[in-house]
Amino acid sequence: MLHRKLYQLCCDGREVCIFLRDQQRWIDRAQILDIEGDLVTLRYESDEEDEICAWEEMVRLESIGSVTQKLASIPKGNVEPLVCEDCPEEEKIRNIHPDSDRDR
Repeated sequence: MLHRKLYQLCCDGREVCIFLRDQQRWIDRAQILDIEGDLVTLRYESDEEDEICAWEEMVRLESIGSVTQKLASIPKGNVEPLVCEDCPEEEKIRNIHPDSDRDR
């Protein structure tokens, strides 16, 4: 099951976070480049002091404990999200105030 999901994420080119059980560490914002047998090739970047380093790492499928991916992000604070002008009405974000729903 994990092998199929990793293959799907590899084909989609999606960015993922992977937890390596044997090293007890997370690899953030990684891209799965290839899966060959039980070896998974990852590419990711890390901040090393004053430079950004790019890494390619091969890990065994059995050492992968967890894979997560970001579905969406919304900025905190009072920021109006950007909305396309030709957005369909049913997909538009409406201003809903929780207090006004209780009065109905």
